[in-house]
Amino acid sequence: MSTATLYRRWRSKEDLVVGTAVRWASDLGPQRDTGSLEGDLTALLKDKAETLEGPGGRLLHVLIGEAAHNEALARVLDSAIIQPVRDRAADVVRRAVARGDIPPLPDAHVLAGLVVGSMISRLFLTPGAAHPGTADGPSSGEAATRELLPFLLRAVGAPIGGTWPRAEGPSPPPPSPVVACRIRPIR
Repeated sequence: MSTATLYRRWRSKEDLVVGTAVRWASDLGPQRDTGSLEGDLTALLKDKAETLEGPGGRLLHVLIGEAAHNEALARVLDSAIIQPVRDRAADVVRRAVARGDIPPLPDAHVLAGLVVGSMISRLFLTPGAAHPGTADGPSSGEAATRELLPFLLRAVGAPIGGTWPRAEGPSPPPPSPVVACRIRPIR
């Protein structure tokens, strides 16, 4: 698609982004509660993969590159496209905390950054990673969803290999924090 074709329909890049945002928001799909953190995260990842692999994703790929040099465009991308994903991810976290699936998080919006960032990295920036599904295998988006899900579950404090025991009382303990230390060589 040429630049002239784009400008016949939209007066500026910002107008193009707003038009894309409307499409992106509709691609988010319904906000659904699957009853589990794993199910909710899988749905969110699949929705993002489908969007990024479709026509809107190709356009978004171009806009992300341009946003690096255009602060106004970057602001529009953030507020019109990324913020709805942040809100949806925060809802996923709030439901998971309410069910006792994970301990409370200091900032539930961080999950959106992990979802969007990991999907964009996998589908846009990894050479040879993007491919359609075949009868013999999944699409790159399906594969990315399957690969990323365990890491995202771990990142938000979900127990590995199952769910927290459902007991009356306080929320389950958070996972042990990783402590950074500097090791000095022995002389």
